[in-house]
Amino acid sequence: MSFDFDLYVIGGGSGGVRAARIAASEYGAKVAIAEEYRMGGTCVIRGCVPKKLMVFASSYGAQIDDARAYGWNVSAGDFDWPVFRARLDAELDRLEGVYRSGLLKAGVTIHDDRAVVEDAHTVRLADGTRHSARHILIATGGHPSVPEAAAAAGVMTSNDIFKLDALPGSVLIVGGGFIACEFACVLNGMGVEVTQFYRGEQILRGFDGEARGHIAEHMREAGVNLHLGTDVMEMRAAAGGTWVMSTDGRERVFEKVIYATGRSPNTAGLGLEAAGVRLGRRGEVIVDGWSQTSVPSIYAVGDVTDRINLTPVAIREGHAFADTVFGAKPTQADHELVASAVFTQPEFGTVGLTEEAAREKGPIEVYATAFRPMQSAFAGRPDRVMMKLIVCADTRRVLGCHIVAPGAGEMIQLAAIAIKMGATKEDFDRTVAVHPVMAEELVTLRKPVRTA
Repeated sequence: MSFDFDLYVIGGGSGGVRAARIAASEYGAKVAIAEEYRMGGTCVIRGCVPKKLMVFASSYGAQIDDARAYGWNVSAGDFDWPVFRARLDAELDRLEGVYRSGLLKAGVTIHDDRAVVEDAHTVRLADGTRHSARHILIATGGHPSVPEAAAAAGVMTSNDIFKLDALPGSVLIVGGGFIACEFACVLNGMGVEVTQFYRGEQILRGFDGEARGHIAEHMREAGVNLHLGTDVMEMRAAAGGTWVMSTDGRERVFEKVIYATGRSPNTAGLGLEAAGVRLGRRGEVIVDGWSQTSVPSIYAVGDVTDRINLTPVAIREGHAFADTVFGAKPTQADHELVASAVFTQPEFGTVGLTEEAAREKGPIEVYATAFRPMQSAFAGRPDRVMMKLIVCADTRRVLGCHIVAPGAGEMIQLAAIAIKMGATKEDFDRTVAVHPVMAEELVTLRKPVRTA
């Protein structure tokens, strides 16, 4: 049987683009990709990249304060959102062009349209056009999920923040995950009055408990009005914004309300179940270690599979898929010891087991320190850095590393290499420190602060 394409990719995000480009340019496959919005997906258009640029923008106010402490005669004016927004839009346009040109250079056919699956080998575009493919790859990512009552009240999500015409004077952020916390810090740094509700006992559920507490304390010190064990009970439109009543009885009108309470896979209306593709409880595509679905010709990578929802993971999954299916190099993406960073202020870098998870696996030693870093201490700020190593008491391998500090994302990338290689605590100890830098503490932690 002949097909129009060897591979048809639905979704132009990081995972789908990588799979399409590698299959076409390195293995000579005839490839098409369909994207209904903008090439680049969540990360490039409405996630990691614009968010990190906002993180940079929001940090300059504190840096100007520090500069005065270091002798510079400078002063900060108001943050000009329209100026930043114009530059941000231009940068996203540039990056989308890079993604698009990369696909075209690889020989990939681009369809700027929504695509759905009709059967194991057929894709239908919104304009009615049908294409057959030997293999279909689902790489449609995810979207912010909002409770029905909140959606009816017209709340914003993280997708909408980048499209604001002006910054609000006040904002309520509902949620305690990394997206909620990152935007709480960003908007606070840009001069917005930020209140954050989280119904749990501590923000950043699933991360190391000690680090979570450290970050929450810093957010409050920086001016974020953080309420734990608190949720929205009722809300409605009001003069000047949205009236909100919380579960602790507080009432307040906020100019904007942003929900960051989770994300869901983009599988609704794709025709997957009708084609025989098995979905999970949250709508995620169920795949095996090869990213293959219950239909042998259909694969899925990235957030739509709800494995590890990180852009670099989606890219690795897309590349492994192309190597396996088109390159005769069977490859499974490695999901063990994946490092990540949360771009709160200060940043949080983490890899491996939390102290809580490690305790359940066997005897451990915990090495930790907290201190005022030289740069901010000189400027008179109360900021504190936290660094922590979790060590297996039997094998001496470092099981986890957690850093809360400026530049923690940069540090954890390098620490992750050593930990991925199986470094022991003694390997860290043998490494001579670089002085004076914050990261030297990772190799000078001599005595455990506790064992379990």
